[in-house]
Amino acid sequence: MQATLDLKTCTRAALLAAMTAATGGALAADQPGEGVEVQPIKSSIAEETFQTLLVMKALEELGYDVKDIKEIEYAAGHVAIANGDATFMAAHWDPLHVDFFEEAGGDEKLYREGVYSSGSIQGYLIDKETAEEHEIANIEALKDPEVAKLFDADGDGKADLAGCTPGWGCEKVIEHHMDAYELRDTVTHNQGSYSAIIADTIARYEQGEPIFYYTWTPYWVSGVLVPGEDVVWLQVPFSSLPGEREDVDTSLPDGSNYGFQANDQRIIANKAFAEENPAAAELFAIMKLSNNDISAQNLRMRDGEDSESDIEKHADAWIAANREKFDAWLERARAAAE
Repeated sequence: MQATLDLKTCTRAALLAAMTAATGGALAADQPGEGVEVQPIKSSIAEETFQTLLVMKALEELGYDVKDIKEIEYAAGHVAIANGDATFMAAHWDPLHVDFFEEAGGDEKLYREGVYSSGSIQGYLIDKETAEEHEIANIEALKDPEVAKLFDADGDGKADLAGCTPGWGCEKVIEHHMDAYELRDTVTHNQGSYSAIIADTIARYEQGEPIFYYTWTPYWVSGVLVPGEDVVWLQVPFSSLPGEREDVDTSLPDGSNYGFQANDQRIIANKAFAEENPAAAELFAIMKLSNNDISAQNLRMRDGEDSESDIEKHADAWIAANREKFDAWLERARAAAE
């Protein structure tokens, strides 16, 4: 009798152990990032929060312990990721940030696979009314002091270009263009807080004044100042870029040349982290977000929905509307960890 009881007890114990192992294995497969910390970073551009949150939320569903976003500008951010002080950045612009990438250690220290958002365009624009009245289609027209004065906002006789925040990378291209296109004597490149500079630019446009500014897509500015309706892109006389891209042709597929290469936004991560976490690495490589979705969310921020809770709601709403796609990313990430 005792032997029978022991046999039953052993059988139950073995069954329980097997069930526990199976449950634990399923949990591990479902949560491959369990116990692993992730530190996301982004630049001072508030509109990058949305795409960063989408990656963070995907990682959380994979079990990763995702910390709050830390803000750091691009050059230092690339170094922080390379050194392991941060885990990933969701808005690495390729090729605009190629120098930051290489200077931080390149492929030996940074993981960069896949394209998160493609076809980002940058360049210079002026209001359509002034462009048509004075037949301005190319930035080299501003070499003429009389043309430049049309865009003089501070009374010094030079055109005022609403430019790029130092540290973003675009300021290096603009400064290079100032010399390459011989604009230094007639144009002032105004740098500082882009959000403040572009707000002033839009205010002047609304008052009927000529405007001259730099911007990029996807971004909310082109939803307020619509290219082709309110403003026009300026061509450049020839391709000219600084650093390793000095011989690159910046012409777009349609033949337009705005002086900047079309860029892809990519997720970059610490190389060692990616190698140790194949689920996260796969996720970074396969996530994709359309420019239209980014621009639409950015415009909602411009219209007042710009608090942390607002942006969180935007990210949650995007996931709910794209749940099938989101779950497919998670499934592939989990499969990569097996």
